[in-house]
Amino acid sequence: MSRNPGHWFAFRGGDLLVRLEGEVARLPEEELFASREDPLAIGELHGCVCWAVPWDDAAEPPEAMAFRGLRGLWGLLPEEVWRLAGRAVQIVEWDRNHRFCGRCATPTERHPKERSRVCPSCGLQHFPRLSPAVITLIEDGDRMLLARSPHFAPGVYSTLAGFVEPGESLEEAVVREVREEVGVELADVRYFGSQPWPFPNSLMVGFLARYAGGALRLQEDEIEDARWFTADDLPRLPSPMSIARRLVEDFLARTSRPRSPIS
Repeated sequence: MSRNPGHWFAFRGGDLLVRLEGEVARLPEEELFASREDPLAIGELHGCVCWAVPWDDAAEPPEAMAFRGLRGLWGLLPEEVWRLAGRAVQIVEWDRNHRFCGRCATPTERHPKERSRVCPSCGLQHFPRLSPAVITLIEDGDRMLLARSPHFAPGVYSTLAGFVEPGESLEEAVVREVREEVGVELADVRYFGSQPWPFPNSLMVGFLARYAGGALRLQEDEIEDARWFTADDLPRLPSPMSIARRLVEDFLARTSRPRSPIS
């Protein structure tokens, strides 16, 4: 198989193969993959094609290299490389998980012209799937509602989020998720922005909303605490790599009160 020189993203499960050099992570040299015949093209970086490949789950990394989760590589890889890695891991997992047709169990084949796997028996095409999720910052004057789930790092509070259900608009999902998780009602639901999120295959769609009433009533299996915070009384916030952090910082930028440094 003839290929142009490029960058390689190799994954063992969800962990990326990198060479760690102090506070910097680098992608492995392409010579390591010279014999690979099954790479997946995932885009370009600095004019070079980027390839993604799975690594044998039982194989150890090459000398002086390691496998690291993408969350831990934030800040160690250049942001554009980190974002491409997020795309790459999703495509590798999709390709690995659709080797057989879900309708007739026949082994599938990669389509030669588009991103899909095709069943040669029944013709069913399998495309990469995204799971849309809404994430919402609720504001009431100079305060915002943040909550924490049991799986969050200690002390971290974030905006409310949840997956969109079939037949539901994004705005309907916002209202439903907030009502289910903390029991309050919303008004003025408006779009903020979006972010691809490879944990594992989500598209986070951010919204702002205004508190319209109701006392806090927590969904016990999802939310362990929820509180109103002001700019000068902040908890630990989510990672800067997340749209949740962008939502919070947008709110803080729109409030004129002095505030404590955010961590």
